[in-house]
Amino acid sequence: MNTALIILVVSQLLFSVGDVLARSFMVKHGFTVAILTSPWFWVYVVLRIIASAGQLFVLANFQVGKTIALFGALAIIMSSLLGWLLLQEVLSPATYVGIVLAVLAFLILAFR
Repeated sequence: MNTALIILVVSQLLFSVGDVLARSFMVKHGFTVAILTSPWFWVYVVLRIIASAGQLFVLANFQVGKTIALFGALAIIMSSLLGWLLLQEVLSPATYVGIVLAVLAFLILAFR
């Protein structure tokens, strides 16, 4: 299970890094056909392919419900942290409480 957990965390980290990369570039340049020739877009695509392969490995070998719950919790944690650290996004205190509650709900689903 340790290997699967590492693959799960790395996969979700790659998804989240790709999302932050896409957001940072698309806020500046918008969504146009020209992005298909941008290097950042192809980095994004490669990150998604690797992350999807990791996710498929974990889904093929472990219970879907628990795995998806852990992916959900990790997605919320990582996107919040990366948004704060890299994009300087500051959320309201109520939103942070909501994030904690959502993560707790996912963890209860994964480990009960």
